[in-house]
Amino acid sequence: MRWKSMLCACLLAVTMCAGAQTAVPVAPEAVSKEDVKKLFDVMASREQMAQMMQQLFTQMRTMNREQLKKKHPEVSDAELARRDRESEDLIKNFPMDEMLNDMIPIYQRHFTKSDIAALIAFYSSPAGQKFLHETPAVTAETMRAVYPRIEAAVDAAIKRAENADTPQK
Repeated sequence: MRWKSMLCACLLAVTMCAGAQTAVPVAPEAVSKEDVKKLFDVMASREQMAQMMQQLFTQMRTMNREQLKKKHPEVSDAELARRDRESEDLIKNFPMDEMLNDMIPIYQRHFTKSDIAALIAFYSSPAGQKFLHETPAVTAETMRAVYPRIEAAVDAAIKRAENADTPQK
């Protein structure tokens, strides 16, 4: 159960920008869907998301295996392999295109046509391309660096919740 909770928390972190699609009033000077899609293409958003998801799941699998073995040393290799397959299926079937489509109205709400044009210009530049290229590695290193703090905070919250649920004598 903890594995699923951690998975959901990580998915939420990755998809924070992908909210439910809502109707967005579009003024004549507002950014079009095509403009946002062009930005996503220049940013290689689909590929970036896929790469980040793969890295995130790889790290999660390693950390979850370690945690599971620590708490349940009797866990079998078959059970670990089953969990790995579940993770791989989730990655393979992850709705990237739908998430990007969900993000369009959010970008339309927060950016103007000139903002999107400037972002396209930046991400088309050598510095922008380097930023895009390095972001997955920076994110992966950041996750490795902060995970112990996240894990400690989650463990402390679980312990507090368990203590609160325990009847007082």
